[in-house]
Amino acid sequence: MPDVFDSAKRSQIMARVKTKNTAPEVKLRSILHRQGFRFRLNRKDLPGKPDIVLPKYKVVIFVHGCFWHGHDCKRGKRPQTNKEFWNNKINGNIKRDELNVNTLKELGWRVLVVWECEIKKQDNIALYLKEFLLEGNAVINNDDDFQS
Repeated sequence: MPDVFDSAKRSQIMARVKTKNTAPEVKLRSILHRQGFRFRLNRKDLPGKPDIVLPKYKVVIFVHGCFWHGHDCKRGKRPQTNKEFWNNKINGNIKRDELNVNTLKELGWRVLVVWECEIKKQDNIALYLKEFLLEGNAVINNDDDFQS
């Protein structure tokens, strides 16, 4: 099925997709800041340029968009048109994410992946983040989908 937009319009739409300072990322940073944590953003010297880096705790946090990183939720639903392209794109993102996480762990970093859809549960995520950062572990409810 052909695209409903011409190539110029599609290019304009895709150019507006943000890679930094997305709404979920800003919200998560706000939660961390209110809890007294200080951090760095998008360190280029680390694999995958993590969204949030807390050097004091040797923790990196990735805030993944459900669609772009292939989350199994309603926001992560893949398009029904141009399936081959989107499957290759999203599967490639997933493989790259796994490689970055493994490399960071080998370098001694603790890695936390927070999904866009989980940011809405602000109370749960605030408690989880604090436990993860201060105690190195956290109890995760069955309905939560955080990954560490």
